[in-house]
Amino acid sequence: MAISSLGVGSGVLTSDLVDQLVAAERKPTETRLTQKTQQTEALLSAYGKLRSAVTELRLPMRQLSSPDNLKAFSASSSNDDIGVSVDATKASRGTYSVEVTSLASAQALASQTVFADRDATSVGQGELQLSVGDKITNITIDSSNDTLQGLANAINESDAGVSAGVIDTGSGYQLVLSADETGTANAVSISVTGDTGGTDTDNEGLSRFAFNTGMDADAGLQETIAASDAVMKVNGVEVTRSTNTFENVIDGLTFDIKAEGTSTIKVSQDLGAVADRVQGFVDKFNGLQSTIDSLAGFNAEAGVGSLLTGDSTVRGVQNQLRSILTRVVPGMENASVRSLADVGITTDWETGGLEFDRAKFEEQLKANPDDVTALFAEQGRTTDSQVEFVRSGLDTQPGSYDINVTQAATRGQLVGGSALGTSFNITDTNDELALTVNDDITVNLALTQGTYADQQSMLDEIQAQLDANNALNAAGTSVQVGVDGAGQLTFTSSQYGSESSVALSSAEDGATFGLDTNTSTAGVDVAGTIDGRAAEGDGQVLYLGSGNGGASGLQVRILGDQTGSRGSITFVEGVGERTVDMVTSMVGAGGAIESRTDSLNRELEQIQDSQVRLEERIAAYRERLVSQFSAADSLIAQLNSTRDYVSQQLAALAPNNNRDN
Repeated sequence: MAISSLGVGSGVLTSDLVDQLVAAERKPTETRLTQKTQQTEALLSAYGKLRSAVTELRLPMRQLSSPDNLKAFSASSSNDDIGVSVDATKASRGTYSVEVTSLASAQALASQTVFADRDATSVGQGELQLSVGDKITNITIDSSNDTLQGLANAINESDAGVSAGVIDTGSGYQLVLSADETGTANAVSISVTGDTGGTDTDNEGLSRFAFNTGMDADAGLQETIAASDAVMKVNGVEVTRSTNTFENVIDGLTFDIKAEGTSTIKVSQDLGAVADRVQGFVDKFNGLQSTIDSLAGFNAEAGVGSLLTGDSTVRGVQNQLRSILTRVVPGMENASVRSLADVGITTDWETGGLEFDRAKFEEQLKANPDDVTALFAEQGRTTDSQVEFVRSGLDTQPGSYDINVTQAATRGQLVGGSALGTSFNITDTNDELALTVNDDITVNLALTQGTYADQQSMLDEIQAQLDANNALNAAGTSVQVGVDGAGQLTFTSSQYGSESSVALSSAEDGATFGLDTNTSTAGVDVAGTIDGRAAEGDGQVLYLGSGNGGASGLQVRILGDQTGSRGSITFVEGVGERTVDMVTSMVGAGGAIESRTDSLNRELEQIQDSQVRLEERIAAYRERLVSQFSAADSLIAQLNSTRDYVSQQLAALAPNNNRDN
């Protein structure tokens, strides 16, 4: 007999009974998995909070791990028109008297001829050569641009360092030019060749736009604003710049001048700014301590712990921080400042947090700036004053390391083949020199024409042209001119190492300077050892690569030309640097917190797998119950049918039995 649904046969083995039995089978395992999921997610959340609090400690300590951030300086000016900004990494305390006597201006020129139409009147055809500083640009004027506006457009499109425009005077049109940069070094000179409207100098045709300082005042362009340099005196010493921004006059200071006048500049150490950075670290550490207390604290009175009470990862964070913050910094055992306690940073034994005595810190920073810097930041202390610490590497360990130099770094140099003369007549036949510096910098020099009565005045002119050279300034390098022991002219690159060189590209008359024959010698890199291990050289920097013991990654700059032993360097890794490294290792890949988080995430995945298996087992269990209940229901239905049949038969026999009686 077929059963269409459970309970039809028995009235007892129903779907509700199956659901109740399935629920009873599911509940113990499901409850256990739910509780385990909640606990694991709570632990993940707790470790997330711990990770965030530990990471928050990294930024203030990274700031303190930089020596530059422990040398805060501020500068003030008594005159708003003489502004000053400070680079704390280079500045030092001082007071300076500044007097600005001249502002820099850009040269401006205007055509003396007034043209009837800007777009139709011919200006003449030929070629203009514009010289601005050391840059020379040739511009062709032909039938395609033979108008005043066409000339202006051609100049603007040439990127010659000059801007051109056409102005309407009311009675005609004039061309106006202005140098893009201020200063006498950017003065404009314009010559004309192939003038179709006359000769190149007759003030007809295109020659009406020629200009140089030696021209007749009634010919060519007229100078409306002269190029001038900015001039100021610092403590009575005159300084000149081509712009109104003065850099590299006083280490760490930049002056921006707006008007002539005087000012008193004061540079002082900003102790408060450094103390603020330390306060930021203390606040973040105390925030971490509060987070740890909330996650892993223990209530002794109630005898109740927190979620992470006794957790090994939390203990590891606390122990490592305590070791870094309370120890004497290795290498500073004999210094005036040895630990954080010496600068007013102490531990509150009741809360585990830090207390900061700001006044004591500022006092120590003022009295012992180098030791306070080493306490927080990395520092290399050398026994040779001409050996400078550059930086460390990730694998550099605190300690002292010997330095030995087998080859000092040198600079590239160009030397003339014969002695430099004692007097010079510079004309348009010998005023141009071209050098190639450090293999890729083209330096064009145009010397001021005139008579130089002695050798030094000639050297001063060449050096002035080199100092004002845009290509060298843009590359951040320089070249020094001089005379060697044999009286020969020398050009020496400021850069050290194998990439340093100076070569003569061209000279109108090399014999004038003894350069008709010459020798160019490239520089060499420093070579030597650090901690007895062969180091590599890059210019004056000697460094060790990875895999070289405790000094791996150490870089030092070797000044001077002495070879042999250059003393030793003691590398000190301050509290800030150690803390940054610790935090990075804690929260980074493979760190304690990251590893614990990964483990918990794997537990969640395992719980999810267990949940899937539970569902599969419960589904099979339900299917088995339904099958068993269906079979039982079918049997009961058959029995009920048999019962009904027997009852019917018995009932049918009952009247016959009565009649027989």
